[in-house]
Amino acid sequence: VQLQASGGGLVQAGGSLRLSCAASASIFGNNAVAWFRQAPGKQRDLVARILSSTNAYYADFVKGRFTISRDNTKNTVYLQMNSLKPDDTAVYSCNIYDVKQDRNYWGQGTLVTVSS
Repeated sequence: VQLQASGGGLVQAGGSLRLSCAASASIFGNNAVAWFRQAPGKQRDLVARILSSTNAYYADFVKGRFTISRDNTKNTVYLQMNSLKPDDTAVYSCNIYDVKQDRNYWGQGTLVTVSS
């Protein structure tokens, strides 16, 4: 398996979840890793992307609530989600664009449901 996402579930509004994205070493490397999400009937949106601990991007709708981090020893990226809102309900997927191969890799999604 190239990418494996996990950690989704059901949580009440205001709660927290941590998603994990484990990747094969061959594609993790120095590539940026991103989290996307797609709610039913809506387009897929970029949530956050990380290249390094000092090079991370957040969509405006998660700034101050979500934190993306990576553990290069485990080839894993995490998405800590705090102060969750019902609007955060979506399938969250991780993505790696391998620059050397010029190829996109997607993990299977993990469902996050936030109840009001």
